[in-house]
Amino acid sequence: MRLTLYSDYSLRVLLYLSHKEGETVTITELADFYKISRNHLVKVVHNLGINGFIATSRGKHGGIRLARPAHEITVGEVVRYTEPDFDLLECFNPETDQCVITNTCSLKSMLFEARSAFIKVLDRYTLAEAAAKAPSEFRSIPILQG
Repeated sequence: MRLTLYSDYSLRVLLYLSHKEGETVTITELADFYKISRNHLVKVVHNLGINGFIATSRGKHGGIRLARPAHEITVGEVVRYTEPDFDLLECFNPETDQCVITNTCSLKSMLFEARSAFIKVLDRYTLAEAAAKAPSEFRSIPILQG
C-alpha cells in the first residue's frame, strides 16, 4: 500500500505543528521548511482545517496551528481523512468491481484483513508520539525546537 503525496504533506504539516504546539505558523514557513510547493500546501491546509485538525486565522498575525492537542490526533485518523480510498483491488469497490472471480476469491478477504491491520497500527500512534520519534536531525532543527 502506498499513501498519496496529499497524505504525506498532510502528515508533514501536522508533525511540524505538533513541534510548534500552541504557536501559529504560516504556510510559507512550512513550504520553506519542507521545500515543497506553497500552492500544494494551501490545498492541504484548507482540507486539514475543514476536517478539524488545524485552526486557521487571517490577518497580519494570522496563520495555522493545531486545533486539538497532538496527543489527541492519531496518525490513522489523519490517513483516513486524507486518502481518497483504500481499495487495494478492484473488487473492494462494489460499484466498479468487474472481476469474474469476486464471489469465489479468498484473496480479497486476506487483503481486506491486511488493510484493516495497517489502519489499526496507525490508530495506535498519535501525532505527539510521531513527533517525539522523529530522527534527531529533525528535532534539532532550530525552527522546530520548542
